[in-house]
Amino acid sequence: MAAEEPARPRRARPRTPDGTEGQSRPPTRPTPAKHRRAGVPDAASAMRSAAGQLAQLLGRTPDSVTSLKPTEEGWEAQVEVVELERIPDTTSVMASYKVALDPDGQLVSYERTRRYSRGMIDRPT
Repeated sequence: MAAEEPARPRRARPRTPDGTEGQSRPPTRPTPAKHRRAGVPDAASAMRSAAGQLAQLLGRTPDSVTSLKPTEEGWEAQVEVVELERIPDTTSVMASYKVALDPDGQLVSYERTRRYSRGMIDRPT
């Protein structure tokens, strides 16, 4: 015959404020209303939305999103696009677009703010 295993002591479940046993959860902090976003939950989603919608309008795939910031009206992004491909690629013509999104991540406006060759570097002014 096999020996029985000794009984293990049971852990007591934490009690809730009303005195009943239940699962304990860490306290949650409420999110301030100004930081909550209804349609676009985070910056990564806003970046994808800005680049994707601009690509549909321009018919060109964005090269990068160089800046993104939340605004009172939603999000504002700076998106870089190859406007004219050349060989070598350092001579390709690039454009920088300012894209505004509403809180749901829908494109509200866009504006080309700059054109430059890919090989050009920014110089301090």
